[in-house]
Amino acid sequence: MSKIVEVKALVDGGKASAGPPLGSTLGPLRVNVKEVIAQINDKTKEFANMKVPIVVKVDPEKRSFEIEVKTPQTSMLLIKEAGVTKGSGTAGTDYVGNVEFASVVKVAKMKKDSMFSTTFTNTVREVVGTCLSCGITIDGKNAKEIFSEIDAGNFDKLISA
Repeated sequence: MSKIVEVKALVDGGKASAGPPLGSTLGPLRVNVKEVIAQINDKTKEFANMKVPIVVKVDPEKRSFEIEVKTPQTSMLLIKEAGVTKGSGTAGTDYVGNVEFASVVKVAKMKKDSMFSTTFTNTVREVVGTCLSCGITIDGKNAKEIFSEIDAGNFDKLISA
C-alpha cells in the first residue's frame, strides 16, 4: 500500500515555479515537477498577485498527484476587491479603500467553506469585520454602520442571492 505525501506551500497565484520550495520538495517524490507546476499555475491564475495556499498530495509509488487549492486570506481578497496594495496600518482611523457590499458577499461566498460561521449572514459579518481591520470601507461606510444595517435587514436580498 502506497503512502500519500502531502506537500503544503504558499505560492504566487498563477506564478508558481519549479524552484524552492516546490521543486526541491516534489523532485524526490518521483512526480513530473513541470506538470505539477503547470497545473498549480492553471488552478491559481484567478488569484494573480496574491499568495495562495495549496496542498499537493503525491503518491510516489504510482507517480501520481492531486492538487488542492485553498482560497487566499480574506484580507487579501478584500484588498484585491478594493484595488489597493495593502491594508491600513491604523485600521479604524485611516481607510485605504472602499468596496461595494456586493464585493463583501462575493468574498464571503469564496470563504464560506473555510470559516466557522453557522450561517451565511454570519460569514458576511466576519468579512465585514475583516474590512474594519484592513481599513476598508463598505459603500463609503465603516464596518460598524454596516453591522447595524445588516441587523436591520437592509442587505437581506444581497445576502440571500
